Amino acid sequence: MEIDKDFLGKLLEQASDNPRLRQNFDLRTSSADNSQRMLNALLPGTVVPIHRHPNSTETVICLCGKLDEVIYEEVVSYDKPLSEDFRLSMDAQDLARKVEYHEVQRIHLCPSKGQYGCQIPIGIWHTVEVTEPSVIFETKDGKYGEDGSKILE
Repeated sequence: MEIDKDFLGKLLEQASDNPRLRQNFDLRTSSADNSQRMLNALLPGTVVPIHRHPNSTETVICLCGKLDEVIYEEVVSYDKPLSEDFRLSMDAQDLARKVEYHEVQRIHLCPSKGQYGCQIPIGIWHTVEVTEPSVIFETKDGKYGEDGSKILE
């Protein structure tokens, strides 16, 4: 199998026919392969939920196009009681836990500018924002659906 300009063009065509505006191509050679290795064609407007991989780093290499890998940190806070009297009469279970995700880094991937890829550390929340039709190679440990990946809901 050759991965060339024509192959990537066909993958981008498939992405344009897909309502999700993306199309992947599995590069594993066997169902016994316990990794994820794929090409992912992404078009502007595709929505990739913020997610993380608690058991693996993820390596992303941009073969063509232009996109941003957006990195988030999880910030946990607790609602404060309204008054001192209320605070004294409650226990820790009465506090509402709030979780927010703040953007902390944007990694620009654009091979025509020499910005080829990145490695996302284990457990880091991230997404992708596509600015022009792109194809990325991505890889991580663990079979899809069995790798512990979590999507922000």
